[in-house]
Amino acid sequence: MSVVTVAVPSGRLLEGGMRTLEAAGYLTAGTWRSTRRLILPCADGAVRCLIAKPVDLLAYVEHGAADLGIAGKDMLLEQGRDVYELVDLGFGFCRGVLAVPAGAVETWERKSHLRIATKYPRITERYFWRRGRPVEIIGLNGTVELAPQVGLADGIVDVVMTGRTLRENRLVEVDEVFRSTARLVVNRVSLRSRAEPVAAVVEQLRLAAGAAGGASSRREGGVELR
Repeated sequence: MSVVTVAVPSGRLLEGGMRTLEAAGYLTAGTWRSTRRLILPCADGAVRCLIAKPVDLLAYVEHGAADLGIAGKDMLLEQGRDVYELVDLGFGFCRGVLAVPAGAVETWERKSHLRIATKYPRITERYFWRRGRPVEIIGLNGTVELAPQVGLADGIVDVVMTGRTLRENRLVEVDEVFRSTARLVVNRVSLRSRAEPVAAVVEQLRLAAGAAGGASSRREGGVELR
C-alpha cells in the first residue's frame, strides 16, 4: 500500500488540522491528544500524519518529505514555496494588520523614516512597495507588540484574531494587509507520480472540510475580528 504523508502544523492550526483528518476518517477521534509523537500512523494505514512547526511545514512538502500539508495562507504568502495550493479548508481564520501606537494614529504616515517590526518581512515589504512607501523592516520571531513600546519600531505587521493583544498593548489597527485561513497544499512531484493515492486523500479532506464548513462559519461568525 502506498502511504500518503500529510503534514499538520503545531500551534493554532493543530486542532483544526487534526479534526479535519478525524472527519475524513483517517484518525480516531482524540487519539492524537495523548501522545507526543511527531509521526502518527492513521486508522486505515493509507495515511500517516507528520506534525511540524508552522514555519517549517512548507519545506517538508516542497522537498517531498510530506505529500500533502495543511498550512496557513500567511505562511504561503510569506515563504513563496514551490507547492500547489489545492483547497481552502476554512478554519484558522485570522487577519494580518498594520498597527501603530494609539498616540501615533494621526501622525505615522507623515514620518520620513518608518520602521516596522514583523514576523512577515516579505509580505510587509510587498505591502509598502505597492504603496510607494520606503520602510525599514525589522524581522522578529517573538512578541512583535513589544517593539513600538521600547522604541524599536514605529509600528507592526502581525496577525490578529480578536484584536485583544493589540488593545492591551495600546496599538491600533490602521490597515488590513492580508487574510488567512488553513489551506491544503501538495508536493508537485507527488501530484504527478503518486496521483491516485494522493488524489484520494485530497478528495476525502475536501469533503471533510466542506462538511465542517457550516459549523466553522457559525463559530467564526461570533468572533470579534477588530
